Amino acid sequence: MNRKTDYQKIEKRARTGKIISRCILYTLLTLWGLIVLFPFYWMLLTSVKSYGSYNAEHVPAFFTLSPTLQNYVDAFTAVSLGKYLLNTLFFTLTTTAVMLVVITLAAFAFARLDFRGKNLVFTLFLSLMMIPNELVVITNFTTVTNLGMRNTFLGLILPSVTSVFYIYLLKENFAQIPDELYYAAKVDGTTDLRYLRRVMIPICKPTLITIIILKIIECWNSYVWPRLITDNPDYYLVSNGIQEIRENGFGRENIPAMMAAVVVISVPLIVLFLVFRRKVMAGVARGGTKG
Repeated sequence: MNRKTDYQKIEKRARTGKIISRCILYTLLTLWGLIVLFPFYWMLLTSVKSYGSYNAEHVPAFFTLSPTLQNYVDAFTAVSLGKYLLNTLFFTLTTTAVMLVVITLAAFAFARLDFRGKNLVFTLFLSLMMIPNELVVITNFTTVTNLGMRNTFLGLILPSVTSVFYIYLLKENFAQIPDELYYAAKVDGTTDLRYLRRVMIPICKPTLITIIILKIIECWNSYVWPRLITDNPDYYLVSNGIQEIRENGFGRENIPAMMAAVVVISVPLIVLFLVFRRKVMAGVARGGTKG
């Protein structure tokens, strides 16, 4: 009887400790979630405040009783924000599509094809990641300028059509596919391109989706290169549009209109991540698994 009572006490203590630890964990996660989401809330809140009410606040207000959408109208009328969105969409989709073809073929070559010096070439290829981005930007700017491709979509797109990191990530995923599948396909007379399209790409689909989403976010948020290579508003992207609102639209003091433009620019990326978040997590998990 005593043993049974002692066992029940131990079990009760363990259950109580588990409940307490879970409550602490969820409390910390909730606090962290609020900290992470607060900038987005503040951005949205500022975008619906009127210009007068925002400037009249001596102490920032965490809510507003008179929201307005005028800032969104101003964001599209002060500059050609709609045109910049279309430019960004074209730049993002084209760059991502071309990059996907380039990295897929490169990763397949390093993972499956046998050629002299493959390991040395791949090592040298990875060493490119050690080069600072500033040096790459200067080199790309000089090359594009000498080729007369400034203020063109081609000049915007070409420097972004490959990525050493994405090639490495995809190559590691391709290398996890058993060699027996490749040899069996070759015995059946399957070409390398057909094997890549029918076998390797479907198996590594989560990683490819992850790469696509990351590249879309990278292109959508691109600022330094478009700002450097274009001075013609016809080729401005949304990131340049925000800067134009600040400099030439309303001036530096109309923060609500700028926040409205930032909300418009951020919504597509947020929706994209929410829709494909499971694929992103699966791709990252697969990329970190070997064997």
